[in-house]
Amino acid sequence: QVQLVESGGGLVQAGGSLRLSCAISGSIFGINTMAWYRQAPGKQRELVAAITSGGNTRYTDSVKGRFTISRDNAKNAVYLQMSSLKPEDTAVYYCNVVGTYSKYWGQGTQVTVSS
Repeated sequence: QVQLVESGGGLVQAGGSLRLSCAISGSIFGINTMAWYRQAPGKQRELVAAITSGGNTRYTDSVKGRFTISRDNAKNAVYLQMSSLKPEDTAVYYCNVVGTYSKYWGQGTQVTVSS
């Protein structure tokens, strides 16, 4: 059974930094894109950042220059380094992994940025 386990969320002041981690337990065939999404209260879940198996990355405009996504294929893990955090970054952050046959989600980790 595949599980995505996120960690690294928490409470931070505006301007601070956090690093989210997502580790995969179990086996996923043909891992391609790994990504982070977030969902703020009353809002739809949105893509924050994604990275392909080839290392290509993309970011939503609001986090460009502040967030960095990376992956460690040997460890089956994906990371999100978040800097210069703003109150509007407050949300539950979800790890997402796309394999050949299925898409998987983590349980989410809360990030709260105080002003």
